[in-house]
Amino acid sequence: MALTEEDIFAKVNEALQDALGVDEDEVTEEATLVGDLGAESIDFLDIVFKLEKAFDINIPREELSPEDILTNSQYVQDGTVTAEGLAELERRMPWANLDNFKADPKVQNFGNLLTVGDLCRYVATKVNA
Repeated sequence: MALTEEDIFAKVNEALQDALGVDEDEVTEEATLVGDLGAESIDFLDIVFKLEKAFDINIPREELSPEDILTNSQYVQDGTVTAEGLAELERRMPWANLDNFKADPKVQNFGNLLTVGDLCRYVATKVNA
């Protein structure tokens, strides 16, 4: 049986509260994991672990963190992701809203891209596949 958006959000919210020590009301669909909720790189390991357990799924690192694109000179010029790189990110991460990143596609901005809503949509692709 497929999980509803509400079911997924509730479990993601719980995982983020536990991993990041944030309050329930801070975890909104629009909240960014890094900027709004204060996630650091080490926190992502804990978040992934908690989500894998909560949903009984496997989350490959490259699906949430496309380092291979962001460090590839084919896709990045002078610290900015090229049109080809943006197309590859969209292909690899169809669940992520890249609109804000496209407006200023500097590699340094990518870390603050993912929102709670993006994470919920990603989980939905895994559990409702």
